[in-house]
Amino acid sequence: MAIDATEITQEMIDELKKRMNIVWKPRRPYFNTSATRDTIAHYCDGIGDVNPLFTDPDYAKKSKFGRLVAPPTFLYSVYWAAQGRGMPGVHAWHSGDQWEFYKPILEGDTFTYTNELVDVQVKDSQMAGKTVIQYHDIKYYNQREELVAKAHDWCVRAARKAAEDKGKYADIKAAEYTKEELDKIFKDYESEIVRGSTPRYWEDVVVGDALQPVIKGPLSRRDIYAWLIGAGSPFIKAHGLAMGFFQRHQGADMVDARTGLADVPELVHMEDSRAQTIGIPGAYDYGCQRISWLDNVVTNWMGDDGFIKNLNGTLKRFNIVGDTHWMKGKVTKKYIVDGEHLVDIECWGENQRGEITLPGSATVRLPSRNALKK
Repeated sequence: MAIDATEITQEMIDELKKRMNIVWKPRRPYFNTSATRDTIAHYCDGIGDVNPLFTDPDYAKKSKFGRLVAPPTFLYSVYWAAQGRGMPGVHAWHSGDQWEFYKPILEGDTFTYTNELVDVQVKDSQMAGKTVIQYHDIKYYNQREELVAKAHDWCVRAARKAAEDKGKYADIKAAEYTKEELDKIFKDYESEIVRGSTPRYWEDVVVGDALQPVIKGPLSRRDIYAWLIGAGSPFIKAHGLAMGFFQRHQGADMVDARTGLADVPELVHMEDSRAQTIGIPGAYDYGCQRISWLDNVVTNWMGDDGFIKNLNGTLKRFNIVGDTHWMKGKVTKKYIVDGEHLVDIECWGENQRGEITLPGSATVRLPSRNALKK
């Protein structure tokens, strides 16, 4: 039964806070439970990542790992770090993640995870008036019960009708391109560089160095479906499975204001009318999807011997079907801590309007030429 709250009440907030500091473990897997040749390939296909360390078994055998490696954000396919649990009938917008990675993800690894609501804040927003921001800590463990990664995520909750009435994004027009603009986009695809097996030594990095951009777009529904094939979905199931989910979770569905049909809220990423119900001009990408593109530009740059220690992204604006994004970065600092040779990177996603929709950052551990000589 669909529930569309017209406003966020204190009672809703109080109920949500009852979930705080309770470590939740799933009754059934979310999507992937292991990193296999197929699951890694599907995930890379879903984000357009061509790094051979992730996609070519023969190449990966010759690396120091001896097998395929998964991109760090492959863990989105184990469990989305974007879970607005609680508050039925109140829409959730994934708004950002702070990732910490401790171990590489190798072919053959299996995973479990936990989710804990750690904070709830009430604020006013331009988009939807009274909103709730909820923060979760999600921890991922491998088959040896080692902590592989931790994600601190947050999402903004708002009444759908309130977001529609505010109309903050009403002036955004669907992207249009000239032939010359599309030719430039295609050339930018051709200029992508994967560092690969050539080590990027810490000593060779200079503060201010720019990362070679990675382009994503113009965004189509095909890209969104490819992401779902690789990363899975918390809601999209077929027929009786979907009906059973709705029966167990009252208010998990949403009503399309134009058609009156109730279905999963994820359809805002596929149907314009659903997106318009919550005040967005058209279907738009998934937040996890776009943050994974930051992973793509950083792993391309660092090479096979680098390791991402942390990756952060904040979703500031929507990426609507038709938009194009250039994922960019630059080195802001290099230093040594406890023998690790580290580089800080400012990275971001910038659309064809010149808007930075996804500011982010990363810290990368690189091999040291001097350390190897010792």
